[in-house]
Amino acid sequence: MKADIHSFESLAALDGEGLRYAVFFTGCPLRCVCCHNPDTWHRSGMEYTSDELYRKLKRYKPYFKNGGGVTFSGGEPLLNAEFINETAAFLQRDGIGYALDTSGSVPLTDTVKSAIDNADMVILDIKYPDAEMYGKYARGDFDTFLKFADYVSDTNKRVWYRTVIIPGINDSDSAVGEYMRLIARWNPPEKYELLAFHTMGFYKYENLGIENPLKNNPPMDKDTLAQLQSYLDGKTR
Repeated sequence: MKADIHSFESLAALDGEGLRYAVFFTGCPLRCVCCHNPDTWHRSGMEYTSDELYRKLKRYKPYFKNGGGVTFSGGEPLLNAEFINETAAFLQRDGIGYALDTSGSVPLTDTVKSAIDNADMVILDIKYPDAEMYGKYARGDFDTFLKFADYVSDTNKRVWYRTVIIPGINDSDSAVGEYMRLIARWNPPEKYELLAFHTMGFYKYENLGIENPLKNNPPMDKDTLAQLQSYLDGKTR
């Protein structure tokens, strides 16, 4: 089996627990207004078989100590759930685990469930807290996301949540409160991290000839983000 891979990041420290080797797939069903990697929307990049990818990943096993391993990201990695399952079978023989960094925007097929079940943990991107915002700003189906997140919680999977905070859209205590009301339906996460919207990927829209819906937005103020994170942490403890 083959998959298209956008890029790799070796010894990543922000894509899960411990040192990670991150694999970024291409292809994504969402069109988030804040996306900083529009070059991953469509399938392109380097083509790998599961065996080729496994042989590349296993070289890094000595670094996967203290809970480290592989992180499958994207794009949306679970568009390649069957490929991930095939690669994971190779990794398991060498005692290498994996995390899924996902938007939860794919239907819960048996193949997707298997990829979730066999993952060490899930890093779940909570785009927006209700159907209206999710449709407007992520251009996806909120019910699909809810079913995905429900399954992650119902199977007691280790989970971290992440949300990008965008000036003028979800950068207030009241907006964060909506996220807290949403996550109350699930098991508490090990971590919930708020990420700052930034403009570093704006040049990609220009290079690709794609309209940038937030081209006039400033980056997120870091002090305000820190205040919102403190508010969230205080309410979720």
